[in-house]
Amino acid sequence: MSTPPLLAQLLDDAAVFPPGSATLPDAVAAHREHRRAWYASLVGPLLVPASQLAELARLLTPGEELGVGVIGDGPLADCFARPPAGVRVVQVEAAMARRGEDPQPALQDFLSRVRERGVPGFAEIPLAWGLLAALDALAAARADGLPVSAKFRTGGLAAELFPTPMELAAVIIACHERELPFKLTAGLHHAIRHTDPETGFTHHGFLNVLAAACAAAEGTEVTEVAGLLATTQPLTLIEAVRARRTQDRPLWVGFGTCSIPEPLADLQKLGLLDGRA
Repeated sequence: MSTPPLLAQLLDDAAVFPPGSATLPDAVAAHREHRRAWYASLVGPLLVPASQLAELARLLTPGEELGVGVIGDGPLADCFARPPAGVRVVQVEAAMARRGEDPQPALQDFLSRVRERGVPGFAEIPLAWGLLAALDALAAARADGLPVSAKFRTGGLAAELFPTPMELAAVIIACHERELPFKLTAGLHHAIRHTDPETGFTHHGFLNVLAAACAAAEGTEVTEVAGLLATTQPLTLIEAVRARRTQDRPLWVGFGTCSIPEPLADLQKLGLLDGRA
């Protein structure tokens, strides 16, 4: 069965990252199953820390090639090092700064390395001071032909790491104004906005983000985009995206999830993805 274009490769496989924290052997085995499953076109690359690429290569069978997204967990140079045999790097993602730090120095280094290697790069920008200047720099580099995009965090281990609907709406619109693709990471565990009973944190829903990205692409005002991010009404979101299922997803590349089955089940339950249970 085919995945609607609006949902194609929406889910990057972040099984080795918290809160899932699967071992690399388990993550690789599960990713192989995802690639063979009926929903394979819904799944993007396996995300692997740069420090584990050598271990990953040892897990591959003879002649196997695995496309991965490399996540920076050390020096930036490690992300762009030549990968071991069998590992094909399809994208590199790295944080440019902590909150309150100027992202520009690391961003310029990142852009130089993308230019040298030619591999698509996602620069993670804090939703804080220096954000718009960093987006301008990414958009300018992209206009010059560099395969670079933005990445933002939508959750974490502290309440302040969850942007408000208005903050996230403003960022989505800023990216659309610059024709800048973006990815999201952390906190998008379910389709609909919800409050985690254990932590008390209110998580963004990935269906909310999808509806918001579609609305932003059509020139919707920031307050209406924020309203889509804030709603907890499934019907509102289903109606917002159902008619667009045959269209490509506008600029939102997708998000990393440590559990492919959870968002898959949500999409099926909401009637947005047909297939076997």
